[in-house]
Amino acid sequence: MPYGTVNADLMTTSDGVSSSGLYGFKNRIINGAMVIDQRNAGASVTANNDVFGVDRFKTVASQSSKLNVQQNAGSITPPAGFTNYLGYTSSSAYSVLSSDFFFIAHNIEGYNFSDLAWGTANAATVTLSFRVYSSLTGTFGGALRNSGSSRSYPFSYTISSANTWTTISVTIAGDTSGTWIGATNGIGLQLALSLGMGSTYSGTAGAWASTNYASTTGATSVVGTNGATFYITGVQLEKGSTATSFDYRPYGTELALCQRYCPVVTIKDSIHYSGFCWSTSACRVTIPFQVETRVAPTGITTSATIQFLTSGLGITGTAVFGTADVNHADIGVSGGSGFTSGGSTALTTTSTAKIIFTGCEL
Repeated sequence: MPYGTVNADLMTTSDGVSSSGLYGFKNRIINGAMVIDQRNAGASVTANNDVFGVDRFKTVASQSSKLNVQQNAGSITPPAGFTNYLGYTSSSAYSVLSSDFFFIAHNIEGYNFSDLAWGTANAATVTLSFRVYSSLTGTFGGALRNSGSSRSYPFSYTISSANTWTTISVTIAGDTSGTWIGATNGIGLQLALSLGMGSTYSGTAGAWASTNYASTTGATSVVGTNGATFYITGVQLEKGSTATSFDYRPYGTELALCQRYCPVVTIKDSIHYSGFCWSTSACRVTIPFQVETRVAPTGITTSATIQFLTSGLGITGTAVFGTADVNHADIGVSGGSGFTSGGSTALTTTSTAKIIFTGCEL
């Protein structure tokens, strides 16, 4: 793992790589090794639009129920140096229409990309690298895109051997034109990896375009073959014209980076997060976040029913989203009764449940 010592001019990593100016956040991709899966905990889910397979990697799809996605789908051996991957499986043989799109998206926050100065004469070159394994062979596509989808760089890559881990590297000159949002908490750059793309969103590889492209013309369609698989890991986007060794970060660091966009808390069969009641039917519990979120969450989803406890430990009322800022959220009660006005309360569940805060994704 590339942790090493830093002096004023050079960092030498433990895998023997030395690079001038290589400090800290070399890989602009978060969770590129597909280790963190807060929402699904390794379960398979239908890859509909805006569904996350693992943290920070979501499906963008114009049609529903064409793909399933799962961390470590198919239980194959990951490539050397990795323990996890993101896996897609096509659930039908779908003929992509001109206006259709199916792709994996990873959005890099503007604060984590602005130093590359895209949209100016000083735009830095970047190199994208990853490991990919598919039941299909041929030319595949993807693109780098700005937040407004008004600038895009389609690229292609080749998978020559089916069901074999292949290392891909693509170097892209930074865009000196267009509108790039800079140092804000919006989308600084989107990486798109196509799973099937209509002609409307497909362009010529290897050049910047003032068009909404997400892949290259004629790229292989994963959704076009029933049961086709597409697995990926080790995704890295770094400054420079050479792909270097994957930037492993400690698990706790990677989890904290993901929690900025998806705070999740677990409630088990005991008392959690005490609060108070101001009437016999109205209570509130405050949940602090471990990491300041990108923006304030606007809702919750839960993996099982979470309820409030009365002072006598009777369970009553269902937990619902109240209000939030970037540091905490207030959870209220729905359908509650029998509480003591001015009394205490807490959250509980009959087994184990997650509260997943939504609205701060990117």
